[in-house]
Amino acid sequence: MNESNFNWTLIRSFLAALDQGSLMGAARALNMHQPTLGRHIAELEAQLGLTLFERTGRGLLPTPDATRLADAARAMAAAADQLGRQASGAQRVLPGTVRISASQPVACVLLPPILQGLRLQWPDIQVELVVSNAVSNLLQREADIAIRMVRPDQGSLVSRRVGQVGLGAYAHQDYLRRRGTPRQPADLLQHELIGNDRQTDILRGFAQMGLAVGREHFSLRTDDLMAGEALVAAGLGIGFIARYAARQRPGLVQVLPGLPIPPLPVWLVVHREIRSNPRIRAVWDLLANALPEALA
Repeated sequence: MNESNFNWTLIRSFLAALDQGSLMGAARALNMHQPTLGRHIAELEAQLGLTLFERTGRGLLPTPDATRLADAARAMAAAADQLGRQASGAQRVLPGTVRISASQPVACVLLPPILQGLRLQWPDIQVELVVSNAVSNLLQREADIAIRMVRPDQGSLVSRRVGQVGLGAYAHQDYLRRRGTPRQPADLLQHELIGNDRQTDILRGFAQMGLAVGREHFSLRTDDLMAGEALVAAGLGIGFIARYAARQRPGLVQVLPGLPIPPLPVWLVVHREIRSNPRIRAVWDLLANALPEALA
């Protein structure tokens, strides 16, 4: 058989004849003339070099070759149907812009490979990426979709939890060779710590572990998450960063993996009134499917 000349459209006629058991029944099922369907079967047999049916007075009797090929033919038909549905869905997604709001680490680390897949699937959708944590982006219609670590409580917003961000204490291997590795939480007070400036999340975490830690214990302080990651990656001390971000920084080592640092939930948020927009809905669905895997 010459595969380059194979007529794949004949598969529908083959399956109809197999299911209906007669040329008349198959033609009726496909809404075509019986002679046309008979020619399709004959052409398929010629291309395959096989006899697929024995013509009897009671109809068509499938040969062992037809039975053997049936599963592959059905898989082919199912794939063609899926392709048709996806093409139809693509036609319904209107071209235009979708604004996505996300925090700096999410925008810089998690989203780029996801947005690459989005551009390949929906090339007519343009993306505007807003780097912000403000829920007001959605309320004021400054963004269409937001990725947040806190579930909004405004009734006009719809949210879906898509995963969680695991956090840990990390240091570069060069720093640990130089200063040693802490063995228990209290040992952290003997190390160079990288923490927040005005935010108090890390201070509260130390307090929950029973350690009296103030801002003065942090030799380097910043509320910029990406800057904090860069300081840790440069070997300047021990900092507290997201695990998905640490995976992107060669040489980082997690210390004290048993620290009781609760993960942060990740919420996908959209304004209730615009969720039904086909373009926004397409991007929402893609993010909802891709983010859990990226966060794992």
